[in-house]
Amino acid sequence: IADRQEGIGVCGWILVSLSFLLVLITFPLSIWACIKVVREYERAVVFRLGRILSKKAKGPGMILVLPCTDTFLKVDLRTVTCRIPPQEILTRDAVTAQVDGVVHYRIHSAISAVANVTDVHSATLLLAQTALRNVLGTQSLAQLLAGREETAHSIQATLSSATEQWGVKVARVEIKDIRIPMAMQRAMAAEAEAAREARAKVVAAAGEMNASKALQQASMVLAESPAGLQLRYLQTLTTVAAQNNSTIVFPLPINMFGSLGQKSTGG
Repeated sequence: IADRQEGIGVCGWILVSLSFLLVLITFPLSIWACIKVVREYERAVVFRLGRILSKKAKGPGMILVLPCTDTFLKVDLRTVTCRIPPQEILTRDAVTAQVDGVVHYRIHSAISAVANVTDVHSATLLLAQTALRNVLGTQSLAQLLAGREETAHSIQATLSSATEQWGVKVARVEIKDIRIPMAMQRAMAAEAEAAREARAKVVAAAGEMNASKALQQASMVLAESPAGLQLRYLQTLTTVAAQNNSTIVFPLPINMFGSLGQKSTGG
């Protein structure tokens, strides 16, 4: 509708001429009813006898409107922040979740926003809700939680392609919050805890294996040097004495007890 431009016909020009004549007769009082002020962030879409006056919206500044044949609508071109209400969705892996978000958009064509859609803001909000459900319904819960940026870009692309004919430019889409049932939260927490415990056991087992290899190498070195074993023993006694312990255990070789037993039997 915004791209169509037709004449107003002979009767229309007659009515416009009579409107001009009425303005001239009642001048200067009529000038206050004819001059309208449009702000910097607004544009005015002027209708003359029900038809859009031109393809380009008027403003900012002062515009001239004929009192009997012209009407106009002001369109705000500033960025609008719209909150998407929580939407109940079913993910691809059959998990129920509630997701809400925020859409930032602005009107770049005032004529298209007025002529091609009844209520551009309501239509954009409803379309954002539908796009949110459609896009998130094709993803799993893990993709939804880990890829918020990719999901937001997909929703933005879907909205931009649909709202282009309405004169709306979607600037940004953000996924605000994702709420899942408490049972699913407990299950995910249990799964994460089990995964952490499994990793901890693997790390502990790897540490035990490395420690056993190190002890094996140390025993081989001490076996080759009896003096080194004695020095290690004295160092252990020094460490135990430094901790204010009253009991010191002296390890004795097993072969000593064997030799003592043989002597007692022979005697």
